[in-house]
Amino acid sequence: MINGEVSHWWHEVGMPTPRPALEGDLDVDVAIVGGGYTGLWTAYYLKRARPGLRIAVLEQRFCGFGASGRNGGWLTNSVTGGIEQYVPTHGRDAAARFQLAMNDTVDEVIAVAEREHIDADIVKGGDHEVAYTRAQLRRRDAALRDDEAWGGIGGWEPLDAAAARDRINVAGTLGGMWSPHTARIQPAKLAAGLADAVARLGVEIYEGTRVAEIRPHEAVTAHGTVRAGTVVRATEGFTAGLPGLHREWLPMNSSLIVTERLSAAMWAHLGWEGREVLGDFAHVYMYAQRTADGRIAFGGRGVPYRWNSQTDRDGVTQTVTARTLHDLLVRFFPVLAGVDLDHLWSGTLGVPRDWAASVGYDPATGLAHAGGYVGTGVATTNLAGRTLRDLILGDATELAGLPWVGHRVRRWEPEPLRWLATRVIYGAYGAADRAEFRGRATTSPLARVADFVSGRAH
Repeated sequence: MINGEVSHWWHEVGMPTPRPALEGDLDVDVAIVGGGYTGLWTAYYLKRARPGLRIAVLEQRFCGFGASGRNGGWLTNSVTGGIEQYVPTHGRDAAARFQLAMNDTVDEVIAVAEREHIDADIVKGGDHEVAYTRAQLRRRDAALRDDEAWGGIGGWEPLDAAAARDRINVAGTLGGMWSPHTARIQPAKLAAGLADAVARLGVEIYEGTRVAEIRPHEAVTAHGTVRAGTVVRATEGFTAGLPGLHREWLPMNSSLIVTERLSAAMWAHLGWEGREVLGDFAHVYMYAQRTADGRIAFGGRGVPYRWNSQTDRDGVTQTVTARTLHDLLVRFFPVLAGVDLDHLWSGTLGVPRDWAASVGYDPATGLAHAGGYVGTGVATTNLAGRTLRDLILGDATELAGLPWVGHRVRRWEPEPLRWLATRVIYGAYGAADRAEFRGRATTSPLARVADFVSGRAH
């Protein structure tokens, strides 16, 4: 089993040939720090809107090295943290517009991939969420009621146990729900294709160029200083490494395994013919997809946080995480007990203190940012890129008025408090899941405590 080497997705397509690094000082209109989805989408939409802009993307390794090339491949309409959180401050109409914008964003990514001839193994098979304990089934029912109260804008349809198993044969299924607003993708193919599309538009991409500091109208690197009218911070899980931003977003780790190619007989047993993405209602949730070449990519939490906001080395992950994820995989699909794992890796998420993503721009300093996606960034980055385009260009569009624009939240606590907090959070979530799996019919109070400590309780 391969461990690390960035991700299975990059291993499948081959590591990209590095683009040249920055060579000296540079003056541009827009400097974008970070060559992941957020930075690339922002560059793409700005350059298409104003071809005369000089735009430079500064990436410390290569485009798609971070979460953009390591995620589970869910192009989903999920609003980070949910839309209910915006009702007290912006009202129901604004919150609903946010959800509808995310629904449209899934189709926007698919449309751009087609226009730019990016083959990212995209199949819009929807999101299949399964409940396999009585407590999970109650949470499923609550989620359906919530969507109904919002007029069904999430598109969720209830599935009884038989209908859910007909879609994907998860052991012990008690019920499920499905929404059409999600597609499966191959993340690295999307990142690589988007970087090529941006370069074709005339955006300058400098790889192997780590930004050491972001200041008003400046991005400082060891290779030179880039001066710009606007500097966009698109660093997500690596944000804590920048001066003054150590406590801005918590770098949380998520891990994945991918199986060997499964036989036709196994797929006949499992179903999964619609290529839906698969999730559940556990507190320490999982996420999975059926890959284009007949594997299962299966993700969840390994070691969620490293002391003092450290990030991993090229996705290298503790081998105990592979065993944990394998055990859960077999719990879902007992027929896979003897199947080999081909790859294990991790990626880093950016987690704000209230688990709500944000987009911001200050014309006075020229500083802009987007991020804090907590794992929902495959689609949300696209909406962020279009929103940053409008904010930077001064266009008063509906996107520029969505409730996440200008959202501010308090910083995470200093060490050792945040290290202890993550241990408490995931220890409590894990204990709650175990209690529910043993037969507890309602959500464990431990999960509510963890929600409060984590900032997820709004």
